[in-house]
Amino acid sequence: MDQLVFLILSIISIGAALAVIFSKNPVYSVLFLILTFFSIAGHYVLLNAQFLFIVHIIVYAGAIMVLFLFVIMLLNLNKTNETSKSMLPKIAGAISGGLLLIVLLGAVKGLNQAEASQAVNADMGSVKNLGKILFSEYLLPFEVSSALFLSAMIGAVMLGKKNLKDH
Repeated sequence: MDQLVFLILSIISIGAALAVIFSKNPVYSVLFLILTFFSIAGHYVLLNAQFLFIVHIIVYAGAIMVLFLFVIMLLNLNKTNETSKSMLPKIAGAISGGLLLIVLLGAVKGLNQAEASQAVNADMGSVKNLGKILFSEYLLPFEVSSALFLSAMIGAVMLGKKNLKDH
C-alpha cells in the first residue's frame, strides 16, 4: 500500500514540477509549485517525519508561495515588455542540468543497498524525538544558528532604516 501511495505522490510531484517549468502563465506556475510542495509533504508522511510535514506545509506551501504569488501579481509580467533574450542562458542551464543529472546518477549508483535497508525506529521522525536530539546532542549548533538568525534580522532592519533615510 505504501509503495502505491509513494508511486502516486511521485507521479504528481514530477508532473507538477514539469508543469511549473513549462507553464506559460507565471501564476499557474506558482499554483503548480504549491501542488509540488504538497506532494513532497506527502512523502514526509510516508517517511514518518510528521514535524517536517507540518513545517513544510506551513513555511513553503503557506508563506513562501503566497509571497511568490503576490510578487508575480505585482510585477504584472506582460509579453509586450519582454525583450528578445540570447540563447546563452538556456544553453548554460541545459549543460548545468545535465551535469547535475550525471552527478546524481553517480551518487545513486554508489549507494550501498544494505545500508539503505536498515531497520528504522518507529518514532524516528516524531517531534518528541527531534526535540530530545536537538536540545541534547545538537544544542550548541542550535544556539549558534539562532544567534546567526538574530544578527541577520537586526542587519535587515538596519539596512531597511538606512534606505528609508536616503529617500
